[in-house]
Amino acid sequence: MEKKRLGNSDMELTPIGFGAWAIGGGDWAFSWGPQDDNDSIAAIHKALDLGINWIDTAAVYGLGHSEEVVARALKTAGQKPHVFTKCGLVWNEKREVGNDLKQVRRECEDSLRRLGVETIDLYQMHWPKPDEDIEEAWGVMAELKQEGKARWIGVSNFSVSQMERAMKIAPVTSNQPPFSMINRVVADQVLPFCEKNGIGTISYAPMHSGLLTGAMTKERVANLPEDDFRKRAKNYQEPLLSRNLAVAEFIGKIGARHGVSAGVVAIAWVLHHSAVTGAIVGGRSAKQVEGVIRAASFRLSEEEFAEIGAYLKEHV
Repeated sequence: MEKKRLGNSDMELTPIGFGAWAIGGGDWAFSWGPQDDNDSIAAIHKALDLGINWIDTAAVYGLGHSEEVVARALKTAGQKPHVFTKCGLVWNEKREVGNDLKQVRRECEDSLRRLGVETIDLYQMHWPKPDEDIEEAWGVMAELKQEGKARWIGVSNFSVSQMERAMKIAPVTSNQPPFSMINRVVADQVLPFCEKNGIGTISYAPMHSGLLTGAMTKERVANLPEDDFRKRAKNYQEPLLSRNLAVAEFIGKIGARHGVSAGVVAIAWVLHHSAVTGAIVGGRSAKQVEGVIRAASFRLSEEEFAEIGAYLKEHV
């Protein structure tokens, strides 16, 4: 499997990484509904067995539960991947989630404990909120790197100006923005800036939370669990839902030429951008992981990329 260097780090990453958001389980503000931990562990093991060499999680996923599941999986895994996590979203006794950049050090200590590691390979600020606290928080991130608690430090969901502010304090190894056929906002400024400045890009939601897998239908959306955040997400509501499922149908036809799913095509489209180091792909079961592993090697031709571009320009 080809690998690509992440920004200024020494880490060579596989084109796709295992995304651990959904394995946090249900009963929190941004859950994907109920999830069986044994299925999650099997999914992680399958991803590592197939060659994926990095996992991306966050403290807030399942309010600590995702990190704990990752730790359980790694205890019995044959391979040891790079482990990335994030800070900046905290919760209270009522399980209410909020933005807070004043607790970065405590969050890091908690993540180290839950993950069962001495060093986090890539520690990321989850959101640049509150904006006025970015500099102070990034200073703490730099300290954590100097102390060896984080090997590398990065950001997530940052704008160009916010990255520039952070760079005045300490180098930024990576940025993690959303990027998909449906959400292309970062293509104009953020991705070119990262590429020009040697900042790696780990894109999340390349299949836009399942919409572009080719397996999503209006019926499935209607039957999503009440605690699945997608039930209330704008792209899962009409008229956007019909538009998005049409995109999935269109790219599914391109995938059919090669014997791959719409989801694999969606990921390949994201990886086609030269600024993107790797794409985060969630997996809730070993079967799901097997279904998208082709995305680690499948690439669109320039003609197919242009064909998709023309469709998106007209319809999305």
